[in-house]
Amino acid sequence: MSTLVQGFGLAVRQSREARGWSQERLAEHSDLNRSYVGEIERGSVIASLATVEKLAGALGVAPSGLVVRGEAVQRAQLVRGIQLAAIAC
Repeated sequence: MSTLVQGFGLAVRQSREARGWSQERLAEHSDLNRSYVGEIERGSVIASLATVEKLAGALGVAPSGLVVRGEAVQRAQLVRGIQLAAIAC
């Protein structure tokens, strides 16, 4: 799966945890299945725009904000990977 999908999933998890919510509670508030929320957070599925909108609404953020946070997480992971590669050399 792409790093953007994984970054988005991590952004969803971080946003959920910042609210102190379980996956089940996020699923209830976003009208999604709990196991699907888990798959999104693990980056094993690609969320549709409709799903991004549901998650963002439940988390009280704009859909674009959730995607931007996912991009930031993706960039941070890329930088971390480059730093680790440099250390290993």
